[in-house]
Amino acid sequence: MGAGSSFLSTQDNGQGLPVLLHITSVVYCCQNFCKGDPKHMSQKNTAVSSSNIAFIKYWGNRDAVYRIPLNDSVSMNLDHAFTTTTVEFDTKLNDDVIIIGGKEADGSARARVVAHLDRVRKLANMETKARMQSQNNFPTGAGIASSASAFAALSLAATRAVGLELSERELSVLARQASGSACRSIPGGFVEWIAGRNSTDSYAISIASPEHWDLRDVIAIVSAEEKKVGSYEGHAAAQTSPFLSTRQNILPSRFHSVRRAILSKDLALLGPAIEEDAIELHMMAMTSRPPIYYWTPGMVRVIQAVQQWRADGIVVYFTLDAGPNVHLICESKDVERVAKLARQVQDVQQIIVNAPGGPAHLIEQHLF
Repeated sequence: MGAGSSFLSTQDNGQGLPVLLHITSVVYCCQNFCKGDPKHMSQKNTAVSSSNIAFIKYWGNRDAVYRIPLNDSVSMNLDHAFTTTTVEFDTKLNDDVIIIGGKEADGSARARVVAHLDRVRKLANMETKARMQSQNNFPTGAGIASSASAFAALSLAATRAVGLELSERELSVLARQASGSACRSIPGGFVEWIAGRNSTDSYAISIASPEHWDLRDVIAIVSAEEKKVGSYEGHAAAQTSPFLSTRQNILPSRFHSVRRAILSKDLALLGPAIEEDAIELHMMAMTSRPPIYYWTPGMVRVIQAVQQWRADGIVVYFTLDAGPNVHLICESKDVERVAKLARQVQDVQQIIVNAPGGPAHLIEQHLF
């Protein structure tokens, strides 16, 4: 913990985080905010966070308000798919200013960001409005976990902008409330999200560093369009799928296999498990009420190509997020060949090659 915050161990503050001892926070915030005019306070910070690809998926909530998932999940951060976010709390502002991808946000996108800023304001015991600008270096809302990197970056930038230095666990808990998978983009490398039973014990931890395994994720972009049904709606609909209980019974064994495969760097063990889990996610979506279809002809072509490449001796497997784009998982020794072959598949518009990414972190260069 830094000088800016101190937490009691178990009591919940209604925002899913342990109770903040406001006295030390307010003193620290004033020390960092008050510059020149004592009536004008402003502090700016910028954070970068990687997106992540889940090997064991998060699909369905035990608690939709706090986004506590039905099951544990495992993911890998992506070093070339990230969000950069600058946040400035400024007493001269009468309302929050939210810029996403160079455009002023409105509707539900704005509402989600403002709600998260409100969580940070409550932690810091303040009401100051903020200016936020965020940009991705990859397609937004297309099934590459853009909300994960976005809200992880926002959580770090906003808390530091008000002078709070939360622990990794506390940041993970905070980020999770805006977007469940955002909690996995706080730690680095290969990450486990402990589902927990309440908000304070549902958080993510790193189980292996980015350097642990030279795994690669070659994302085959077949559609950069924002999906019509977001993951939030998908999580709610998961409860209506007749296969939900079957999946929940299967998951514990698969979870431990995937975790063991990562720790032992065993792609032959990892690959079949992540393909099964990806297909199950989409089976759940398609059998929910109403059904959700993320599949496209381009996605199917890439999956079929992966199966053929593997038959030809290339060790590569696929996984999918809640969208049409396909993640091709291989080791670094095969990545150039996989990327080259993927570019030749019909409907593939772009390739993004990722190594395991690090944790969410601050940078000095701001977006405004």
